[in-house]
Amino acid sequence: MFFVSLQKLAHKTPWSWRSSLLSSAFSEMSCYQNRNLVSTRNVCFHQNSLMTTGSFSTRPLFKTSILDVFSKRRMKPGSSFLTSDKKRFVSSSSSCYLQQNSSNVPFLGKSHFSTSAAGSKDSVKVDKNVAPLTSTSLSSTAPPLNLNLSHTIKGNRDLLSQLSTSPASFATGAQEVLDSIVKVYTVHSRPNYFLPWQNHAKRESSGTGFLIHDRLILTNAHCVADATYVLVKRHGSGTKYRADVQAVGHDCDLALLSVQDEDFWRAPSSIKPLQLGDVPALQQAVVVAGYPTGGDNTSVTSGVVSRVEVAQYVHAASHLMAIQIDAAINPGNSGGPALQDDKVVGVAFQNLPGAENIGYIIPTPVVRHFLSEVAHHGSYQGYCSLGIMCQNLENPQLRSALGMPASSTGVLVNTVQATSRAAALLKKGDVLLEFDGVPIANDGTVSLRHRERIYFSSLITTKPTNSDTSVKVLRSREVVQFNLQVAPNASLVPVHCYDKLPSYFMLGGIVFVPLSQPFLHEYGEDWVNSAPRRLYDKAMNALPQYKHQQIVIVAQVLVDDVNTGYQQFQTLQVLKLNGQEVLNLPHLKQLVEESSEQYLHFELENDRIMVIDRVLAGEANQRIMERYRVPAAVSSDVEDMVKATKDTAAAVVGK
Repeated sequence: MFFVSLQKLAHKTPWSWRSSLLSSAFSEMSCYQNRNLVSTRNVCFHQNSLMTTGSFSTRPLFKTSILDVFSKRRMKPGSSFLTSDKKRFVSSSSSCYLQQNSSNVPFLGKSHFSTSAAGSKDSVKVDKNVAPLTSTSLSSTAPPLNLNLSHTIKGNRDLLSQLSTSPASFATGAQEVLDSIVKVYTVHSRPNYFLPWQNHAKRESSGTGFLIHDRLILTNAHCVADATYVLVKRHGSGTKYRADVQAVGHDCDLALLSVQDEDFWRAPSSIKPLQLGDVPALQQAVVVAGYPTGGDNTSVTSGVVSRVEVAQYVHAASHLMAIQIDAAINPGNSGGPALQDDKVVGVAFQNLPGAENIGYIIPTPVVRHFLSEVAHHGSYQGYCSLGIMCQNLENPQLRSALGMPASSTGVLVNTVQATSRAAALLKKGDVLLEFDGVPIANDGTVSLRHRERIYFSSLITTKPTNSDTSVKVLRSREVVQFNLQVAPNASLVPVHCYDKLPSYFMLGGIVFVPLSQPFLHEYGEDWVNSAPRRLYDKAMNALPQYKHQQIVIVAQVLVDDVNTGYQQFQTLQVLKLNGQEVLNLPHLKQLVEESSEQYLHFELENDRIMVIDRVLAGEANQRIMERYRVPAAVSSDVEDMVKATKDTAAAVVGK
């Protein structure tokens, strides 16, 4: 057993840690090819303008050549790169070490099946009077395994509800503060999205955490993402204790752990939670404590606050308030507290590779929002957004054409997501003037503190789920005010799918899955170029038109007599089945089961047609599953979504 540094295992680094590099590279490439529009995940930029999608806004990049990024050298996660205009992009500090397992994870459910390839076309007995396919026949003789890994998140409501009250006392003094900081050891097992019933080889990592409340430890979500086993060790102790993940918020890169063993809380002394402070002012000193690369004991570094701004959280490609500091934050510091007078003013979570002493911490408003959501709902609900895309209004002619008075400022609404709550009130062409009574400047910023400004999205993302807000807009030269409730908005193509195995449905050896960015990540380190361009465009630009909508694609064709000739249709989107639009993966399964036709006609994109004999496909499932060691023909979570899908289908048909 040996360890190598994160830099040397860059090609094995989880995609969550390299998303910032790739997302930024998308911007650079698109700018180089098309100077009118740049799209990166949920963020869009127009030339010389400010664009926001829901809860994020940023400035455009237009002077960077993609040649430095892709043509001259291969981009590696865990390492930084400079573009031609000297921009450097950040990757997550993540964990300090990775241990690579040399053996592959065994096939799930392999013991249930033999390796026989029996079952030729001649051996299949066809009965034309067979009833329509059912979930039982699709699952063969073995019931679907519960492959959803979300059971690793315990979600103890009694334990989490205590977050709504203040602890009896907090740690004070250097010794008590250090006693509250722990080292986190994690074994991860990431799903294989090409073969969604399997996992990739396991890996191990370490990070930092600290006691935030009685019996609850706060750490980074990327430290325990896709975790199968978690251990923690206290400062000054030589014993590791088993820990459970109680709640996780991947969007804000935070997670809560608990330890049941009473010895952990007693030895070598009692442990007290750390108190949350306020957002530190610029140039104020902070101290970062944790367990970075280079040793097993607690490390303490110091620095000052450099800036407060909306930044990209690498782990989930979200954009929330973050604090930049010049204290050293290295791999392994992730999840450690940034302290000021014994109070936590932030949580270390990522750095700027290649630059000296530039790190980022999660500010306490984001931490408090996470803890409040968990205490109220029992789990993290996500960060709120309006579900709109906007551009800035710094051009005076544009403001004049929109009828804006000289004293008015705001941003122009370009797109309103159809599934958002704002869709019933806001329209394309509205000028967003204020949010909750706070004026929005023409560059999309709002006042933060004295002579400090931050993008107005920060006002939205820290709002509690389902909280009341007000917006003031200029519509047709008249000022109108609306009251609405804000909530998280789901994207059509998920950016991340941590802590669970992918959904899939197999029929006659053809494996259908919903499109997600983790699926595209399976194309390798350079997936920006190697993934099918049409899928990349859908992932970056497509917006949902109705609730529970998914883009269903053909992920694999496990070759058999029943599906021969269809291998070329891999990665194509399924548009219709027997003339009916496919809304999502459970809906596709429902249409197959309810069909009484002999042939199933699949209409794919690019005007491709795929026809399967319904009965032959059902008969072929068993032998294909045995041949390719597939434990079940459908993932268990698809069954749970069928009811919601029926409601969605009825609503779409009603329109």
